[in-house]
Amino acid sequence: MDLNTAVQKHAEWKTKLRSAIAKQTQMDVVTLARDDCCELGQWLHGDAKARYGMLTAHTDCVHKHQAFHNEVAKVAAAVNAKRYAHAEGLLGAATPYAKASSALSVAFLQLRKATDHA
Repeated sequence: MDLNTAVQKHAEWKTKLRSAIAKQTQMDVVTLARDDCCELGQWLHGDAKARYGMLTAHTDCVHKHQAFHNEVAKVAAAVNAKRYAHAEGLLGAATPYAKASSALSVAFLQLRKATDHA
């Protein structure tokens, strides 16, 4: 797993969510809320757990990844409820979504740093 690619893919969620708001597209909230459906989640819960599960950085990354997916699902639920202005507001600066996204990026970097030395 290339953590740089994973960071980029998760950063793209803001664009995907804004597109869903603009196009008023229904989203699969149940799947988006799960942290084990995306490529990174499968890696974190599979190979990475086997190789790095003993590292605090891995555990932290798993928790931050789940928190991020929870926030994505909240935005998707607002889109599905046709609360488009609210959904857009959920993506703003200093929101739980923004904080979860930032925390996940930091956790990725910490995991990469820890696994470079593992």
